Amino acid sequence: MPALNEYLALVTSQHRPRPKFMAVLEALLKPLCAVDDVLQSMGPAFDLDTAVGVQLDQVGEWIGRSRLLSLPLTDVYFAWDTDGVGWNQGVWKGMYDPDSGLISLPDDVYRTLLRAKVAANSWDGTIPGAYTVWEAAFAATGSIILIQDNQDMSMVVGIAAMPPDAVTTQLLLQGYIPLKPGGVRVAYYALTPSTDPDAAALFAWDCDSAGLAGWGRGNFPKILNPS
Repeated sequence: MPALNEYLALVTSQHRPRPKFMAVLEALLKPLCAVDDVLQSMGPAFDLDTAVGVQLDQVGEWIGRSRLLSLPLTDVYFAWDTDGVGWNQGVWKGMYDPDSGLISLPDDVYRTLLRAKVAANSWDGTIPGAYTVWEAAFAATGSIILIQDNQDMSMVVGIAAMPPDAVTTQLLLQGYIPLKPGGVRVAYYALTPSTDPDAAALFAWDCDSAGLAGWGRGNFPKILNPS
């Protein structure tokens, strides 16, 4: 307990050799230092970036988004030789999860959903603002967000560099991640089919960037339509 030793080190030299005096001080200070340690640990325990389990549930309650879903997410459980739900893509079926689909989000996906909710709450509805909130929500995943305004009250969202996992993909398709202006619909999501961040740009004419590239480098996207 570092704080206890720091307090005891403040005792003057004439009293420090007295064992009974030091023992009384230690007995008085030890529970107070323990309480201080608990208080210091509460910040990280309820921080969105570090909270886990029931602490993350409490953070979600403050933000306004539960990890429990109204409808099960289908096609998300890990399976052998199945595109999209293999290693590092599908989520393990828990002991109490229904066969019909996932109804309680794991911590990592729930954290992404909460970041999206926080970002959406402060969004001004503009395209530049959309990039800010999408990047805030997906920065930790390594994905690059690309947005195309179709000028007909619809938009296309491209996700390059690193495709979202199966659970996050289903959250997008079912509208749980509401990162779009009111009255505007997402026409479709264009996802990179590659899981190699260095070779996962989407194909586009006359473009050369981390998210878009031309012949030989860009990938034709996997098109997913929202529910």
